[in-house]
Amino acid sequence: MVKKSQKYDSGCPIAYGLDVFGDQWSLLIIRDMALKGARTYGEFLEGWEGISTNILANRLKHLEDTGLITRERDPDNWRSYIYELTPKGRDLAPVIAEIILWSGKYNTAEHAMPEAVEKVRRDRQGFEDKVRNGDIP
Repeated sequence: MVKKSQKYDSGCPIAYGLDVFGDQWSLLIIRDMALKGARTYGEFLEGWEGISTNILANRLKHLEDTGLITRERDPDNWRSYIYELTPKGRDLAPVIAEIILWSGKYNTAEHAMPEAVEKVRRDRQGFEDKVRNGDIP
């Protein structure tokens, strides 16, 4: 049965992936959690791309609804939440690695991050293992 929130209902695995994590902001939130250790709403707002508050709130809810992240009350500040990647979210490690390598091959921008690409290229399995274990690569 297809959830009403799914945009694509063809059964195609690529379409499913796009529905779950395929928009720009969702994947960047996952990146910030996996690679920068972002865990709070404020940390996501401080990200490199400047996400707006309404889009951030929407995407966090979507990622929680799809089982990629969890949300728990912050024990140090009861009004705030801590977000964590679930095992399902951490299993996106190979996707993140592949996007980094693909971008390293084709991104010619002056401000590209070749050190990030080289880190994955040197030890892809180690990179993926760190993401899956919740360590910052």
